Amino acid sequence: MDVLHTAVWVDDIEAQLSFYCDGLGLERTREFDLDGVTNTYIGGESDAEIQFKHDDTERNPEPAGIDHLAVGVDDVDGTVDELVDRYDGEIVDEPRTLEDKGVRIAFVADPEGYVVELIETLEA
Repeated sequence: MDVLHTAVWVDDIEAQLSFYCDGLGLERTREFDLDGVTNTYIGGESDAEIQFKHDDTERNPEPAGIDHLAVGVDDVDGTVDELVDRYDGEIVDEPRTLEDKGVRIAFVADPEGYVVELIETLEA
């Protein structure tokens, strides 16, 4: 058993790919069309992926029921600054350190309104 991917609907695939690939450094792993829907996958170092589903209709997806997606980063503060300045990310929760967990985290909304938790593992 394993987690393979999470699928979310998006209206502006180019803005999403710019945010996640250019802004977060993830890579497009594959893409295919099925029943008029384009399915674009992105991933990082692990095998888990995020699947963006999009077509020619404006679905105006609401991230209902999805609290957040989590992405590991090397520098939370720098990543937040870049996502806000260059990719229209919106800060949901400012960067903070969880000493007992050994991480620094922040929450940023992507162009479609999905909240992304950025997690930086701190050196011990």
